[in-house]
Amino acid sequence: MGEEAYADYRRAIHDPATVHAMCEDYRAGLGPDRAADDADRAAGRRIACPVLFVWSERDDLVDLYGDPAAIWREWADDVRAAAMDSGHHMAEEAPEQLAAVLAGFLAG
Repeated sequence: MGEEAYADYRRAIHDPATVHAMCEDYRAGLGPDRAADDADRAAGRRIACPVLFVWSERDDLVDLYGDPAAIWREWADDVRAAAMDSGHHMAEEAPEQLAAVLAGFLAG
């Protein structure tokens, strides 16, 4: 994450409103967001545009899901996937690699 980004994070988490917002984001993922996903799946809705799914190799997605990109293939026909040699904070840990992946995807 880097010293500067970590210092920003530590400052932010001392603000109760920031912590509340962080918790609400997780809550929404388990509640209203999940309900919307379930409704979309029941209605047969799929993502029509190309999807880029990028994950970190030094995180636990592969341990938890096997092929994490397979999750998105259930939602979209055009899924492009890339594994990053980084931990959870990809933009801070591997900015050049992430920029290259994004540029390649956006270039079409």
